[in-house]
This record gives sequence, structure tokens and C-alpha cells, in this order.
Amino acid sequence: MTQLTRRHFASLCAASAAAALVPLGDAAAAAVKRYRLRPQPALVPLLGPGAPETRIWGYNGRVPGPEIRLRRGQRLRVEFENRLGQETTVHWHGLRIPNAMDGVPYVTQPPIPPGGRFVYDFEPPDAGTFWYHPHVRGAEQQGRGLYGALIVEEYEPPRVDRDVTWVIDDWRLTDGGAIHESFFNPMDLSHAGRLGNVASLNGRDSSVFQVRAGERLRLRLINTANARIFALRFEDHRPVVIALDGQPVRPHEAEDGRVVLPPAGRADLILDMAGKPGQVSPVVDDYYRFSYTFLDFVYTSAPPLRDSPLDAPVALEANPLPEPDLANARRHDILLAGGAMGSMGSAILNGAETDIRELARRGKVWAINGVASHRIDMPPLATLERGRTHLLAMRNDTAFPHPMHLHGFAFRVLARNGKPSRYREWLDTVLVDPEESVEVAFVADNPGDWLFHCHVLEHMAAGMFATLRVA
Repeated sequence: MTQLTRRHFASLCAASAAAALVPLGDAAAAAVKRYRLRPQPALVPLLGPGAPETRIWGYNGRVPGPEIRLRRGQRLRVEFENRLGQETTVHWHGLRIPNAMDGVPYVTQPPIPPGGRFVYDFEPPDAGTFWYHPHVRGAEQQGRGLYGALIVEEYEPPRVDRDVTWVIDDWRLTDGGAIHESFFNPMDLSHAGRLGNVASLNGRDSSVFQVRAGERLRLRLINTANARIFALRFEDHRPVVIALDGQPVRPHEAEDGRVVLPPAGRADLILDMAGKPGQVSPVVDDYYRFSYTFLDFVYTSAPPLRDSPLDAPVALEANPLPEPDLANARRHDILLAGGAMGSMGSAILNGAETDIRELARRGKVWAINGVASHRIDMPPLATLERGRTHLLAMRNDTAFPHPMHLHGFAFRVLARNGKPSRYREWLDTVLVDPEESVEVAFVADNPGDWLFHCHVLEHMAAGMFATLRVA
């Protein structure tokens, strides 16, 4: 656990044990993975031994929630029971699954009331690193600890010595270690979102991660923070990126050893531990104007596992994504506007043109194409012809970055500010920087109403969301 204060950054101890899912039925029935999942309040030692425990909301009472793992081609069945005092759902972030399983209240399913149950049942078509989180009062529920990793393994994964998941987050805590009850405050809604003062790795002490010289790691990074963008620089190491947002990408070294993860973003890395026994090498987060050591790789005293890097391929097999037909694509222009220090003077709210002062009074200060959304079941922003390629041309006319997430699809990143994307990566959450233009394309082959929103959860709560209808 790393505490971020106005004076300095100091490592803190943390001890929150990860829990296993509760299996159902005969384990021999490998064709279907069956689990129970329960969101509920719990006390966890976020600040380590000797410090007061923190009351969180966690799936199965833990943070992060249990890691779900299955093989590509397996069906997943999750029996869900709501043990919170408010409604909730589960969204399976990045998975291209049937609309009815997407977990968006009033759009794909009714919200699950306290004490209520729901069965999520689907077969993920893609291998990769995904995650799950609520979509009711997401800024609060996720901010209190409701999230977990979902890993779909390849038929033939790359050869590594360890496959490791890093769920990274930040927390806004009081001096006494309690979650600060400042959800949905006007500053967070109109500025950069809810940035925390404590950073965590898998709900545990992020100050040290032990490694052995010569080993090869597959490192799966998942950013579950409400708003914080992490930029992890792996000093003394040369991480190779093999997947982004769960989708394979041409293997390439991260520029300057630095991996940028927006909220909801994921990256799979191959990391050869090239240090010597006893060496300490920092991983630094330097996205913002300050930097701090997120953790230290601490090499054990054991002799190197091997004398030279493992000689084995690292490229992943492509997932079955339909390739966009750009020659026949339909273009959709999307303008992101609003927020503090922005130029938006008014927007449509509840069908009426509303000036920025009244928007701020109502807590709706962001807009997509001039509409500050107030209901998640509003009419769609656009109707996309099913089976056709669609190009989303996004322009950020605000003073803040926006990680824009589209449910139900992965899209190819074509260009930034008119310059072709170097790797033409597939993403489901693309970071659009201030005054930046980004073009993405995808085949609209998954019917239904799909949420499209900023994954700075306070920006979504304050109006930056819409639906796209595929019909």
C-alpha cells in the first residue's frame, strides 16, 4: 500500500487476503464454470498491521473480489446475491457477450435490489485480461472496493514462469483509515474525478514485490481506480506489451519502460527479471506532475533461474474479432465537452437547453454532443446498422482526459490527431487527452443498446454517458 499525501509518498503496510470464488457443483464438469458472488460490507486491514481496519464493500467480503479464471470456450455461470443495502448489478468489463448479460440497470436488466438474486450466464468469445464491477452508483460502489479480475486463458498461452495479476487502485481515506464519505462532491464531478491518497496493489502492501533473477513473468495490469491514471515506469527492466484491454497486440517494448493505464485500462506484459540476486529496482508512477515509487521489485537471494532470457515466443493468438471495413464505414462525430475550465456555456438537460450555472447546480457538467445525460435509459445517441463498420471520431474539447469505454465491443484505434496509430491496437477503453481527436472503428455485430461513457466515474455521474443502439 502506498500512501499519497500532500507532503510526500510513503509506503504503508496492507494485508487484505484475496478470496477464492465459491465453486458450485461437480468440479469435473469443466464445460461450465459455476460460481457464487456476493457483494457485502467487510472490514479489511488496508493500512496494515496495527492500523484500524477499513470498512469496505467487497465481492465475497474481500478486495479485490475473487479472481475468476476460465479457459476460452468455457461457459461461465455466476449466481449473484446482493448483500448490500442498495441496488446493484455486475458489468463484465471488456467482454463481448449478449446484451442481456451486460449488467447495466434499466438498459439490459432491472437493478438487483438488496437481498435480490440474478444469474449471469455467458461464454466469453475472447481470451484475455478483463474485470468486473457494478454499474449502479458506480462512483461510490466501485470506490468502496467492488471490483475483481476476470481472466480468460488462451488455448496456448505463452511460456512463462509466473502468470501474475496486478489489480491497482487508489483510495481516499481519512486519517483514521476510513473511506472518506465525499462521494459525488462538486469538485470531483467537475474536475479530474475522485483521486485518492492511498494507492494499493491487490488490496495489499504495494511497497515490495518479490522476484527471482532470471524468471519470466506474465504481468496482467488492471486499473480499477475511479479516476486515477497510472503511468508505471519499470526502472532497470524492459517490459514487452503483448495485449491491451485483453486483446493481443504486436509485441513491443513499452516506450521508456513506461506503461500508461487509464481507469478501466489493462495491459499484459512479458517481463524478464534481468536483475541480480539481492537487487532492488523501483516501479515508479509518474503520470502527474509528481512521481512516487509504487513498489520495489526485490530480488531474492536465490541463484538465477536461468543465465539468459527464456527463448520462447510471446505473441498471442488473435481473438475472433471482425475486421472493420473502412471503405464502407459510417462516420459518427462525437464531441466531449464541459467541466471546469471548459468552454461549454450550455447543454441539453432533460430535453431543455440549460446554462452552465444551472447544470452545475444540478451536478450535470459534462456533455456528449451537447447532451448532459441524466437518465441511463435515455434515447440512444445513435442507431448503428447491424453488421456494418462504424467509425467514431471523438474530439475532446475539455481541460481533462477522458477514458471513453464502449460496452459490448472492442474497437481498432485508427488515428490520434490525424496521425495513424502505430500498433492499430484493439481497445474497449481509449484515453482521449484534452484537445485531442481520436478515431476508432468496429463492426456493429452485437445487437442491443450499449452504454458509451467516460470511465472517470465522476464524469459519467455528471453527464458524460450515452447509449448506442445496434439494430
